[in-house]
Amino acid sequence: MYYPYFITYMGIGLAISLAVFYWALNNGQFKDQQRARFLPLADETAPIRIRASRLGRYEIYALFVLAVAGLALSAGVLIFALTRG
Repeated sequence: MYYPYFITYMGIGLAISLAVFYWALNNGQFKDQQRARFLPLADETAPIRIRASRLGRYEIYALFVLAVAGLALSAGVLIFALTRG
């Protein structure tokens, strides 16, 4: 009874997840794995303040909008499925 809604919802979630993973691969998020495994062992140094570029700020805003939209769609699907039955 509720299966088509949830299967569609899971399919859309999977497609979005694959798109984000593909974006991360293309932007080099996984390139430096050798350095990453030693980061917990490194000494703490004073953090260097790096000013976020305009593009970086837009990416943060876009991720926030996607997260809010995902939560809203989750609530919408759940409410629709519960009231439909």
